[in-house]
Amino acid sequence: MERKINLGLIQMSCQENIEANFDKTILHIKEAAGNGAQIICTQELFKSPYFCQVEDPVNFYLAEIIEENNTTIRKLSDLAADLEIVLIASLFEKRAPGLYHNTAVVIDADGSYLGKYRKMHIPDDPHYYEKFYFTPGDLGYKVFNTKFGRIGVLICWDQWFPEAARLLGLQGAEIIFIPTAIGYSRAAEGNTYDSAWKTVQQGHAVANACFLAAVNRVGFELDPSNAPGQSSGVGPDGEQGIKFWGQSFVADPDGIILKETSKDQEEILICPIDLDQVEGTKKPSSFPYRDRRVDSYQELLKLYSD
Repeated sequence: MERKINLGLIQMSCQENIEANFDKTILHIKEAAGNGAQIICTQELFKSPYFCQVEDPVNFYLAEIIEENNTTIRKLSDLAADLEIVLIASLFEKRAPGLYHNTAVVIDADGSYLGKYRKMHIPDDPHYYEKFYFTPGDLGYKVFNTKFGRIGVLICWDQWFPEAARLLGLQGAEIIFIPTAIGYSRAAEGNTYDSAWKTVQQGHAVANACFLAAVNRVGFELDPSNAPGQSSGVGPDGEQGIKFWGQSFVADPDGIILKETSKDQEEILICPIDLDQVEGTKKPSSFPYRDRRVDSYQELLKLYSD
């Protein structure tokens, strides 16, 4: 049986109005489904601007309890059922007072809530102060059986760690989805960091013989603590902030980018893939798992080998 499906990635800019962002995302999801997308993924934290540029306790009010009867989950579940699509959505989770996660939920094509993944790797860099907001995930690396295929989910900073993608591959993930919010926070970054970002993820696809879909946001978001002229920024007038570089893409098991969006435009990417290519890549050879020397990897359990 042929297993040809269409992926949909929603690349967009965000404003301060949370409801407006949510409504826009829903419209884009409907458009993607109308153009044939069967598995659709949002960008990271799609309901708001990327608030982690500053450490501000007010932003914790953006978080929500993530469970099946949550208003957001009900809306997304109803949408998935109506459109008969699988949906991956990135949300800010309030687990308990003082305990928050960066979380992605997976909803099947019949509207059933399959579960969630909590971001494991949490950065703490200028303009990316995520450790202030997010506790590292404790659910492990999870693969979800959906109507259209076996999918794994990572979130943004996770994409730089080959161990995370490997653990999804070992569970039989046919597609790895990575909701993302990444861009230039300094003018001096030039045009090389985004190339490295794509290359490392293409490597994950190759090393695990699976498809990989990375979906990023786009546009410039001002640092709320911005002091104009303080240093070389990325805004039109030298303001501090992040210029998200877009370039959402789908790579196949050979690491080839099948489709990619622009750096600076809101876009809905629709990409056809053939999941038979996953087995076809693995079947003719021992690649990628048969010859793994699991008895020799003990050093991986150390933070660093001195």
